[in-house]
Amino acid sequence: MKSRYKVSLAAVLLGGGIIAGSLMNNAANGASSSGQPGTADDPVVTKSYVDQKIAQAIKGGTPASSTNSKTTTSAAPATNATSSTTTSGASSTGKASTSVEQTEELKVVDVKPGQKLIAKAGAEFILRNGYAVVYSMDASGAIDITSGTEIVHNQAVEKNHLLSFPREGRGIQVKEGQKFGLVVMVRGGYTLQ
Repeated sequence: MKSRYKVSLAAVLLGGGIIAGSLMNNAANGASSSGQPGTADDPVVTKSYVDQKIAQAIKGGTPASSTNSKTTTSAAPATNATSSTTTSGASSTGKASTSVEQTEELKVVDVKPGQKLIAKAGAEFILRNGYAVVYSMDASGAIDITSGTEIVHNQAVEKNHLLSFPREGRGIQVKEGQKFGLVVMVRGGYTLQ
């Protein structure tokens, strides 16, 4: 009798658990399907929607048209046009510079013996290959961020150290007596003279 009672009790509990689980599942399914995607009950936010809202906020709340992607695309060439104007404007100042670059990404620059790599304000250099010294027209020079020291005019630059140039007119050049050039990673504006 006791085993029959135990089997019956187990069947009732198992059946009750299955019924309770199915009722909870229906309640959960009903909660998720109450609203259509994109409504206030179930908001869907896409990148284009966020871009439109940002454009509206920038323009002062005016509705953004469907040409936002065209506006964004046309803004990039305008930036390039500005940098090319800067390039031509800087090279037309009468200095004997061979190239002027303004970039926020790291760029590899080769410096030949006799050339100087002059930094724009805020530029950063990393000497990868060769023997270089700091070039500066005043008593100050570059900041070696890696070692936390200042390197003044004609002091050697260590390889793989990050150099920061707070002002224009300072840079690096090939150490006197070296036959081979330098390989330098540059972030920011520079002039190769």
